[in-house]
Amino acid sequence: MDRKQFIKTSGLGLGIALTSPVAINKNAPQKATATLEPKIVKEGSGEVLNVVGDVQTHKLLGSETDNQIVEWVDNVDPGVGIPPHVHTLEDEIFRVVRGEVEITVDGKATVLKEGDIAFAPKNVSHSWKVVGTKKAKMITSAFPAGIEKMFRELAKLPPGPPDFENVAKICGDHGITFV
Repeated sequence: MDRKQFIKTSGLGLGIALTSPVAINKNAPQKATATLEPKIVKEGSGEVLNVVGDVQTHKLLGSETDNQIVEWVDNVDPGVGIPPHVHTLEDEIFRVVRGEVEITVDGKATVLKEGDIAFAPKNVSHSWKVVGTKKAKMITSAFPAGIEKMFRELAKLPPGPPDFENVAKICGDHGITFV
């Protein structure tokens, strides 16, 4: 069989196979019902929140992504970090843009440097802390979205050393527990 005939034959067969009831995956995610709008977010743009010392600039919100993802930039001083905790609702991705961040996921500690990425799935303990002498910049994504509501609550707490019991309650209301 020559190439042209093969393409015609396999194209027809593929078309029939993909449109047959057997080939259609009924468990595949359905197309989102919301109409999503494109968004460009410049370096200095976004909502800035001080979340118990973690200065976050929220770039993409769940309300803009059909609750698929939320993304923020952490600008954090050396020594600042988040103690070990577990998310029950969302997975997280951490991308270090500047500085060094020690991240511990499922008991394994690693120092992330510029360009490094870590993935912390839900139901797995993780923590992070800025190490070294330079301020760190890290892009964090959580999916599905929703955690940004918790960050807004935490940002409303009075300045100064946080009341850990109150912080733990707010986090617990959003499916996050400290370990």
